[in-house]
Amino acid sequence: MNAATRPPLPPFSFETAVQKVRMAEDAWNSRDPERVSLAYTPDSTWRNRSEFLQGREAIVAFLTRKWAKEQEYRLIKEIWAWHDNRIAVRFAYEWHDESGQWFRAYGNENWEFDGNGLMRKRIASINDLPIAESERKFHWPQGRRPDEHAGLSALGL
Repeated sequence: MNAATRPPLPPFSFETAVQKVRMAEDAWNSRDPERVSLAYTPDSTWRNRSEFLQGREAIVAFLTRKWAKEQEYRLIKEIWAWHDNRIAVRFAYEWHDESGQWFRAYGNENWEFDGNGLMRKRIASINDLPIAESERKFHWPQGRRPDEHAGLSALGL
């Protein structure tokens, strides 16, 4: 296996699709743009809200801006559907802005992978909801969500 191979590889089973979703969640919770970008093909295309990106450099720049704004970011992803080389997920993440206002973002992503397990297309639709700090549900130390922390369905999201 070479450096450009990211198991599990398509076609995905339920188990390997769930593994791929958790690996993506873990990478995004690292808030390391370089690390996250390596899961995508060098020419990967994204639609993130109303922004269109192409390539790893654009992904790194986007994520650097995102995590500078979205402080104390914590994300949970959950599989929605999968088939062959595609996975659909739903997700929620919590963050606060520089003024201390908390938000919960809700969204869906559609992913398409190449034969090496790298994501070549990501389409994300996301909505932000201002929340009070007391309404937060994601309470783990910055970084990977602990295995025992509830997922979206268990949290009623």
